[in-house]
This record gives sequence, structure tokens and C-alpha cells, in this order.
Amino acid sequence: MAKKATLVLEDGAVYEGYSFGAETSVCGEVVFNTSMTGYQEILTDPSYSGQIVVLTYPLVGNYGVNSEDIESKQIQISGLVVREYCQVPSHRQSTKTLNQYLAENNVPGISGVDTRALTRRLRSAGVKMGAITLSELVDEVLERLRGLPRYDDVDFVRGISTPVLYRWEESPIFYDSLSETRTIGSPHIVAVDCGLKYSILRILRSLGCMITVVPSTFSADDILKLDPDGIVLSPGPGDPATLSYVEETVKKLVGVKPIMGICLGHQLIGRALGGQTYKLKFGHRGANHPVRDLETGKVYITAQNHGYAIDAESLRGGLEVSHVNLNDGTVEGLRHREIPLLSIQYHAEASPGPLDNVYLFERFLKMVERGK
Repeated sequence: MAKKATLVLEDGAVYEGYSFGAETSVCGEVVFNTSMTGYQEILTDPSYSGQIVVLTYPLVGNYGVNSEDIESKQIQISGLVVREYCQVPSHRQSTKTLNQYLAENNVPGISGVDTRALTRRLRSAGVKMGAITLSELVDEVLERLRGLPRYDDVDFVRGISTPVLYRWEESPIFYDSLSETRTIGSPHIVAVDCGLKYSILRILRSLGCMITVVPSTFSADDILKLDPDGIVLSPGPGDPATLSYVEETVKKLVGVKPIMGICLGHQLIGRALGGQTYKLKFGHRGANHPVRDLETGKVYITAQNHGYAIDAESLRGGLEVSHVNLNDGTVEGLRHREIPLLSIQYHAEASPGPLDNVYLFERFLKMVERGK
């Protein structure tokens, strides 16, 4: 019989269930993701560092775990909450169960939770700090949560960014939609790792790029010494307001080299040019968010994972909004009127999600080619 486990939110809400994965207790910000598939990519997405993830799809783990669908070197989430997990997966690529995968990475899960009710609570009241525990009393957990730093006050990027520079050498995975730009040549792209997903690097390789990945602490001078043709600012976890050191680097790079920012990178571009960011009530996390490209008028279905957004009214320094979210009108993309720079709040590389937005990597590389 599985051991009983409890999810406790900081507002005193309690959700009982059963332990799977690692038998340990964790704390983190409790958020939800509405994707129907792609749990392995979600687990390994560095942008979830410091968070307990609730998957709204009711059955998780039915296709197991494999060695290909990973977005970083390890599981990045603090804990996992599901309605039901499958103990006997069925897929030709599966090498282990979700339970085994979590246990090997010392990450706890809790199943048997009414994830629909939990999600409705987070939508109504906003995301909360919470804890998964096996034995503590609720009052003890609440006391521990009160003594922890808020998610918004922690710099998670330093803990997950690569400690050293490296060249991405993995063989490219070609997509049919990338054929147009593959003839550009071999531009040298430097990716600043604030929580980089492997799919970004895979797509850039598919487009013919040579890629160097550098730590988030690399200075602008160190980056420029690598002689890049373009720079990508990666996604990542946490509040961009805690990353003043990356923001200063971005300020010195803007206008010097073509830049593409994704998610956290997009927010850092906005802040570097004088804009402000704010926390969303419950964030955007899922694979079906509609976004309009204001230049073409086209609507794209996007994959998203962020809890902060740029205040459109605060934009200055030549920045203007290029994409908007059709659910709530928030800023989903920026462009500059004079210099080679673009950014998106969502994930053009998907994983999980649709590949409708790979065209943005093509747009960036055309910008790089003009710069060359």
C-alpha cells in the first residue's frame, strides 16, 4: 500500500493523497500546467525550479519515461501533484516508470489529489507557497512555510545555469518547417543560460547554427570576446527583478549584436530598456495559449510557462509590442524600431506543445544574416 501524503498550501488548504516517487518532504510555489501530454519535458524544464507542479490532465505517466524527451540534465521541479499516475506504462520508447524517474531524482509526488479543485483554488486566489509532506502536522508545515523566503525573493538562475562555457554538439533534429533558413550558413550564436531548454539548442542546430552556451554570470565583454553573430537570452525561473546582474549585461549588448529573448530573456530585455515587470495572478503554463502577431494579424497557438509579464505602459527606449495574448491581453512579444532585437514571452521551441512558432527562430536568423 502506498504511504499517505499531504499537500498543504500557505493559506491552510489541505489536500490528502498518496506518496509516489521519492519519500521526502519539499516546499515550493504551487503552480498548475494545463498541457495534456509532455510531462517529461515539464519535469525537466529549468523554468520550474523552486515550484511544485500540478498537472491538470487526470492521468499521468501512461507512456512512461524515455531518454529523448528531456529538456535539461535532471528533473527541475520540486514536487509533482497528479490525480492519478500510471504504474504500468505502454510505449515502445519507455525505459522506466514515472514513479522510478521521480525516485531516482529524489523528487516527491502526490497522487489521488482532486487536481480540478486545486486548480480552481489557485486560479481564484493566485499561486501559493506550499509543501508536500508525509508525516508532519499541518500546523508544523504552516510554521515552516512562514519561515521560508518567498519564491519571488530567490535567485534560482544561479543554481541552474551552466557553471562553464560549452559548445552544443548534439546532432540537429530537422523539422520540415525549417528548410527555408537552413541555407543561411553557420552563424555563431551565443546562448546565455538562465534556465536553457535543450529544444532551443536543437532547433538552432537544425537551422545550421554553431552554438556556444555561457553561464548567466558571463559579462557582456566576455560574451563579445566569443565573436557571436547573434545572442539568445534563454528562459528561466523566478522574478526577473532579482537578476540585476543579467539585466546589466543585456543593457551593454543591446544594439551591439542581434538579440532574441525568450520568456525570462524577453522580460530582461524589457527591463534593460527601462520597462517594468509584474507578477501574474496564476501565470500562463500550458500548450494551447492563443497569441496574435500584430505585424501579420495571424493567431498562433503557443506553449507557455511564466509567472511574470511586462507592463506595456512602461515600455520605452524604442521598444514596442509585437505580440499579445488573446486570453488576457498581456504582452507576448517585443520588437525594436531601430536595432536588431526581438523577444517573445512564450516558448517558440514548445516541448511540450505545438511547433507553430518556429518561424520566430527563422526571423531572428534573418536578422543575424543581415547583421553579418
